[in-house]
Amino acid sequence: MSSPTAHKPGAVARRLLMLIAAACLVLIWAFPVVWGFLTSLKTERDVLAWPPVLFFTPTLDNYRAVLEGNRSILPNLWSSLVLTTSATVITMLFAVPAAYAMARLRMRFKRTTGFYVLATQMLPPVGLIIPYYIVLQKVGGLDSYAGITTIYLTFSLPFAIWLMITYFEDIPFEMEEAALLDRAGRLRTLWYVILPQVRGGMAVTTIFVFLNAWNEFLFAVVLGGNTVRPVTVAMYNFISVEQTQWALLSAAAMLAMAPVIVIGLAAQRHIVKGLTVGAVKGGGRR
Repeated sequence: MSSPTAHKPGAVARRLLMLIAAACLVLIWAFPVVWGFLTSLKTERDVLAWPPVLFFTPTLDNYRAVLEGNRSILPNLWSSLVLTTSATVITMLFAVPAAYAMARLRMRFKRTTGFYVLATQMLPPVGLIIPYYIVLQKVGGLDSYAGITTIYLTFSLPFAIWLMITYFEDIPFEMEEAALLDRAGRLRTLWYVILPQVRGGMAVTTIFVFLNAWNEFLFAVVLGGNTVRPVTVAMYNFISVEQTQWALLSAAAMLAMAPVIVIGLAAQRHIVKGLTVGAVKGGGRR
């Protein structure tokens, strides 16, 4: 049965205001994406027309131009995929045991280690560019997948560790103690008891690490080159001093955003859970 207050004018008005506010927020978020998509279907003449052309004949020439020929971004999409996948896999391989140790084990310098991991997230990336460049230049890591992937780990690994800690801390200690009493061993307990309980958290962390690495621009534009050139950097091929080719740039941007949008829509429930885990953690534990 519905609540007696559900049909009161005040409750209806509040719900209506919330729906209007939510719709406005969605429109604010979606407008640049929709405008960019429409721009990618226009000719350069329609893009530069004033007032803006709202009714036009769509064309796929811009997508053909950025996928074929000398200006194709397919090699750049491949570079982004290699960098992002490598950084994500390596990050999770190190973040899971590190977060488990910091959340469940008693060890010396635990608080100091945790503060160090957190401090690495506070450093401004622009202040690290020159030191990273010098180090990679000395070891021959500039414009290489190994070098840039290593740099990606410096910001993805601390983030993944701190996010995974929140999930490990929500697992009751009794489950782990019971497994240890059955002589399962620490590694077997982690593999067969703890990890199945944090599969959702691992999925959330993997998604966030992947998205952060895919969208990264600052390190890639400075430390990359002709061999390793992610799609976020390649889009600058359509920007020059004389002009900006907005139609081609929009088409490239749509292709670059496509994997992010697909992953975001497919994993939106996990992403929302990851964003709210810190807020509900205090009330969820007994």
